[in-house]
Amino acid sequence: MSPRKYSLTIQGHATSLTLEPIFWQALNEAAAAEGKSLAALVAEIDEARTTNLSSAVRVWLFERVRSG
Repeated sequence: MSPRKYSLTIQGHATSLTLEPIFWQALNEAAAAEGKSLAALVAEIDEARTTNLSSAVRVWLFERVRSG
């Protein structure tokens, strides 16, 4: 499946993520499991990232599954 661009607001800033649908689904599921809004979870990932946001989200999701 091709990556798709998604727009959201984190910490008052409009931003976008380009993710494959499976990553978008996993991100929504992770936010729900942690009892956080999608924007709050992405904001946490954004604060800790050292690469572009889309890559940081993919790595965060991978590490979440790997450590789970």
